[in-house]
Amino acid sequence: MKTVRRRNPLAGAFAKYALGTTVTETGMVTASMRRIRLVADGPVPFAYAPGQHVRVQINDPLSVSGILRPGETLRTYTIWEFDPEERAIELRAHLYDGEGIGLRWAREAAPGDAVTVWWPQGSFFLREATHHVFIGEETASAAFGPMLRELGDAAQVSGVIESESPEHDLPLPGPSHHLRRAHRHGAPAASSRTLLAAVADLALPEEDDRAAYVAGEARTCQQVRDHLVNERGWPRTSITVKPFWAPSKRGLH
Repeated sequence: MKTVRRRNPLAGAFAKYALGTTVTETGMVTASMRRIRLVADGPVPFAYAPGQHVRVQINDPLSVSGILRPGETLRTYTIWEFDPEERAIELRAHLYDGEGIGLRWAREAAPGDAVTVWWPQGSFFLREATHHVFIGEETASAAFGPMLRELGDAAQVSGVIESESPEHDLPLPGPSHHLRRAHRHGAPAASSRTLLAAVADLALPEEDDRAAYVAGEARTCQQVRDHLVNERGWPRTSITVKPFWAPSKRGLH
């Protein structure tokens, strides 16, 4: 009787979307943001758009715990920089107060660690527009950085980036000098009144082909979008929203 070998159902997906990498460098870039540089084991066969993210495989999805709790195997991180020639992927991880497998990995990742990433994902990237508006907080700035770099110095850019305090401001490339900074100084980041007040005070472009990118805590994103639509007359189609996290919700940044 001929033996039939059953194919692992994840094998095809792994070969198509997963990438083996090694941590080569780590370090703090702000008081609460850590850089983690990964180098792929081979050529990177995937396309990438600034603003997209990878999912880091932290636990084995085929282990007993991985099968029972699949949500506890992967965590999402925005690609800060991708160098295809060097096969290098650099992440920015926000080290917020709390616990969890993603936060633990971001704190403890060290040179020499083997890391599997699933690549690439997300529809949060630049749109065709005359003027670009960026609104968000620490987690959003990790996505805004590569988007600003892609736009270049000549782009028309405005917006506001919130953080806890100046030492938490992530330096941004490109035309970031057009972005205002706002600081919470102990106020909640969830449903942030600080960010919403800064947006309400922001001069916004009047062009028809304008684009806004709103990212960060889920409820804050919703409030900012509602303000832009209801108070400032923006069409919803001009606003791209990316909620990176929400209180007590697992699996996000």
